Amino acid sequence: MRFFLCLSINFEAMLKQHLQLKLQQKLSPQQIQLMKLLQVSTMDLEQRIKEEMMDNPALEEGSDDDNDAESNQDDLDNGEDSVDENDDFNLEDYFDADDIPDYKTQIKNQGADVEDRETPIGQGSSFQDLLYDQLHLLDIDDKDALIAEYIIGNLDDDGYLRRDLNALCNDLLFSGEIEASLKEVESALRHVQSLDPAGIGARDLKECLILQIKRHPQKTEEVQLANQILTKYFEEFTKKHYEKIALKIGLSLEEIKPSIDIILHLNPRPGNSGADSIKQVPQITPDFILTNEDEELKLTLNGRNAPELKISSGYKEMLAGYIKSDKKDKGKKEAIQFVKQKIDAARWFIDAIAQRNHTLMICMEAIIEHQRSFFQSGDEAKLKPMILKDIADRVSMDISTISRMANSKYIQTPFGTYLLKYFFSEGLSTDDGEEASSREIKQILKEAIEQESKRKPLPDEKLMEVLNEKGYNIARRTVAKYREQLGIPVARLRKEI
Repeated sequence: MRFFLCLSINFEAMLKQHLQLKLQQKLSPQQIQLMKLLQVSTMDLEQRIKEEMMDNPALEEGSDDDNDAESNQDDLDNGEDSVDENDDFNLEDYFDADDIPDYKTQIKNQGADVEDRETPIGQGSSFQDLLYDQLHLLDIDDKDALIAEYIIGNLDDDGYLRRDLNALCNDLLFSGEIEASLKEVESALRHVQSLDPAGIGARDLKECLILQIKRHPQKTEEVQLANQILTKYFEEFTKKHYEKIALKIGLSLEEIKPSIDIILHLNPRPGNSGADSIKQVPQITPDFILTNEDEELKLTLNGRNAPELKISSGYKEMLAGYIKSDKKDKGKKEAIQFVKQKIDAARWFIDAIAQRNHTLMICMEAIIEHQRSFFQSGDEAKLKPMILKDIADRVSMDISTISRMANSKYIQTPFGTYLLKYFFSEGLSTDDGEEASSREIKQILKEAIEQESKRKPLPDEKLMEVLNEKGYNIARRTVAKYREQLGIPVARLRKEI
């Protein structure tokens, strides 16, 4: 009995109602749409507008010359249930129109003086295709040619063959149904290594450099000595132990210097040498354009690829016809709701684009004001420390908004095109108590390394002392971090004869 009583009490407690008041903050669909548009670049915005125009037929490209958009909206709110029974619009006709193929509705009727807004992209054949063309000119049998083609297909972007030859034999048997011995694969590899550029088909860096030095156009003593260094003293060469190499060969540093220079001018990535000119070359489209006219900075938003938008006049006339109607009909009511939804979505999108442009401009103006010294002179040493919070405080916006605004955006200046994130950097204190940008410290560090003696490069500790003498309080590990960010190797690898 007690057991069932307990169950009854718990059951009643579970059914007890509570009144609770909560305060929640939620983003509207328009705000979400604005946040998404804010973080896209100019190139991506063009694609986003095209997608919206395809999804919403009430959105068209062009300037809106009609001034009755707001009045139509007010009339709609007051009489959206009114329909015109004689109106010939049918919702089913709209959906049937979607079945028309795109090619029947497309035509290019632009004049010769109309600007083409498409961004050119350079593209060509891959370096493997160039090797195939050379291979077909060799006097080899069909089996060797098939094996060589398979080897070319296994080369990486640097032109190296990273696969084991025994594994290639198995692959040829299973995938190509070609039974090839290890000796035949090695013979085909030699054919590939005879192609241009020299060094292609090598299995490691040592073999790559040796292949190039053997095909060197000159056969001087310096070239022969370079071949000897690569063949017998490659490990010492990679560590730049030139004194050990000279001692083992029995020559002075000055005598082996010409051979070392020959090796240093060889290409460690022969495949990439051809790929640089034939791969797709992405074109950077700046989102902002900054000009300096009579010492006055002028900022404009690049809208070259973003067309001007308007609400379809046909949809607005259709809506006006429904508003003037005195009769009601279920089908026409559904139609007017559909038209109203599309017009509202188009208006929201146009407003979001305008708000995006406004936000981008005021944020970029704040960045320019903060870094005015740099934008006037182009001197990277004049870049001030700047974080997202600095700009957020200037424009009274959230840090996340500034982060979205700076994402993948570029500005074109008289001194070059920069990624906006380039201007954001942390600061360090100097002996005078002033803030110095990390960009400024990196520039000074780079200049110190450029001016050092290449025979005795400065280690990180010496570089730290150089910066400390200039008033920058910086630790050795920070020097190492900045040096690595600049892509500068350690002192041992910067050594030259």
